[in-house]
Amino acid sequence: MQQGLDPEDWKPMNSIGRGVREIRIRDASAAFRVVYVAKFEEAVFVLHCFQKKSEKTSREDLALAVSRFKDLMKELGK
Repeated sequence: MQQGLDPEDWKPMNSIGRGVREIRIRDASAAFRVVYVAKFEEAVFVLHCFQKKSEKTSREDLALAVSRFKDLMKELGK
């Protein structure tokens, strides 16, 4: 991402906010997610990281990412 390339396994998360993406990481024992925004020149902002324990992302994880995205937009004046 620092070099302008996309991760191998990602998807857009527009339900959280415009420009939000999710990196999907899997290993033999578990699945993990990193929700981030990389559309601003100054930094990549990580909104939330968590271990995926079911097929569907929990409402709590989504709500936390939405809240952090809104806070970030206020802080950046966007």
